[in-house]
Amino acid sequence: MVENYDIVIIGAGPVGLTLSTCLARWGYRIKHIDKRPEPTLTGRADGIQPRSLDLLRNMGLKRKIMEHEPAKVYEVAFWDPSAKGIHRTGTWASCPKFIDARYPFTTLLHQGLIEKVFIEDIEKHGGQIQRPWTITGFQNDGRDPTYPVEVRLAHVDGTLSETVRAKYLFSGEGARSFVRDQLGVKIHHLDPIAHVWGVMDGVVRTDFPDIKMKCTIHSDAGSIMVIPRENNMVRLYIQIASSTDADWNPRKTATPEEVQEHARAIMKPYTITWDRIEWYSVYPIGQGIAEKYTLDERIFMGGDTCHTHSPKAGQGMNTAFLDAVNLAWKIHHVESGFAPRSLLSTYESERKLIAENLLNFDAKYSKLFSTRIPSAGEVAGAASSELVENEFIKTFKASCEFTSGYGVAYNPNTINWGPEHAAQHPLFLSYEKGTTQRTGRILTPATVTRVVDANVVHLEQEIPMNGSYRLYLFAGSPSKTSTALKDLATHIANPLSFYSIFAYKDSNTSKAPDRYHEAHNPHTRFLSLCTIFNAPRSKVYIAEMLPQVFARYRDHVYADDIWDQRVPDARAAAHAKMGLDEESGGVVVVRPDGYVGCVVELVEGKATCEALNMYFSVLTGKTLGEERSAL
Repeated sequence: MVENYDIVIIGAGPVGLTLSTCLARWGYRIKHIDKRPEPTLTGRADGIQPRSLDLLRNMGLKRKIMEHEPAKVYEVAFWDPSAKGIHRTGTWASCPKFIDARYPFTTLLHQGLIEKVFIEDIEKHGGQIQRPWTITGFQNDGRDPTYPVEVRLAHVDGTLSETVRAKYLFSGEGARSFVRDQLGVKIHHLDPIAHVWGVMDGVVRTDFPDIKMKCTIHSDAGSIMVIPRENNMVRLYIQIASSTDADWNPRKTATPEEVQEHARAIMKPYTITWDRIEWYSVYPIGQGIAEKYTLDERIFMGGDTCHTHSPKAGQGMNTAFLDAVNLAWKIHHVESGFAPRSLLSTYESERKLIAENLLNFDAKYSKLFSTRIPSAGEVAGAASSELVENEFIKTFKASCEFTSGYGVAYNPNTINWGPEHAAQHPLFLSYEKGTTQRTGRILTPATVTRVVDANVVHLEQEIPMNGSYRLYLFAGSPSKTSTALKDLATHIANPLSFYSIFAYKDSNTSKAPDRYHEAHNPHTRFLSLCTIFNAPRSKVYIAEMLPQVFARYRDHVYADDIWDQRVPDARAAAHAKMGLDEESGGVVVVRPDGYVGCVVELVEGKATCEALNMYFSVLTGKTLGEERSAL
């Protein structure tokens, strides 16, 4: 008897675990294997960027990660050659103030501890990682139309094997991927220059003053990168060889003692000794990107299977998190009947673009960095608001947005509205006209007061990662918008509207489960809804001011009454940060992964609902709205 699964996931690194965590929570049947006998014990990736911390918080996992007391990097120090060895030429914020981040720091923690948090959550939701197992073959033979992919698995010692069928197969195997090789997908190398790096984690004794900071040290003896870790550990990255060397050998190695000697020479006049070495590795780094992430939208790849780059930017694990979340919600929407299968094609187009941008940035930044050393004056220029910008500062600013994770920008497509989108209506607002929100970018953070309990909350975190679209109804001034709200409520109550089409089938039957305490999805799993008034909390009366359909989301009604330094003159800061009129408001639709889908004006009559129906018609492949006319 062949077992059937919704998805088989190969590899339990960051990308596989994030995908597994999302889909296990949403009720999917998963077969998840990994060839290692246990999770990562030492070394590997360790940097969680600010945007990834937002994501982990949205998944309810941030607190568990912070329990391990990771190091937090707020500033980066730069050290350059001087007559006596090295001297500090400046420091700058790792996530400068021009980025509106909740957590303006990089979190540094051993990958095994991060994996453990995900594994515990998977097990809590009935899943498990089967170890040490590996994949031995697969084919999308379509013999079973529901479970078209046959996957052959085996214990690594060859004693056991099993064949299963699945709707999807996902490879998060890392840089050496059986699935990618079998599919014949080539890795395209963007930059011919390759490097061999030595990486050493350990506990040190030193008089170097910035050992608890992230540092880049250039000296006449070579370059080194210092990364603080948890439990008094320090990670050192040391370049051992480069393809620009006269005696270049990509398989060049170095002993831990040689690397320590090298580090001592680079750090003069300071001294450094090691109490112990936790982990040591030498590996070549070449920049590469897979030509395809999928061939048939049944077998997918992500994470290091698709892109490799230098560890200096600290992006590998963060890019993996976002690959996984992007694919997870799209599989969920297709399998729930919320979207046509064509939605899955946007996984490759969106995530490959980000990987390409990352590799281009990585190459440019590394090159700019190693060819000239910035002076302290340039560093200060980048951190201040003065308009002295040279090439290095421009790259630094762009890179800070990129490395923090907030620079991710998906292009317009069926799910990110744009001027070429199939849904066109005069009420759509764009970045050029009427809103600061850019489709395909993360929603701007905003702080508001939750009406039911007077808690001051982060609006962008109020709806958890539940696989639903997020509808933010910025309701402006109650006296100005009461008719517009009533009209919108009337039109979305139509059974053929975007709001009602996926309503729970059992909601009007005696068999309906009790959803009284369901805060996020009382009507439908397709979307969650928040209403934000430009009024003090004491003046917001939910039952009187909101039609029943919106009042039902009582836990998601907010007063926009918290001052924000980024819009100091605004009466309603959240409205102002979204670029919406503080009196008349607007509607912001956000994808399940937190990226803006579209922004629509809030007006009286049926036009607001009409525009939203048009947008969701394209997304869902269904004809929505009263007219039933083909769009």
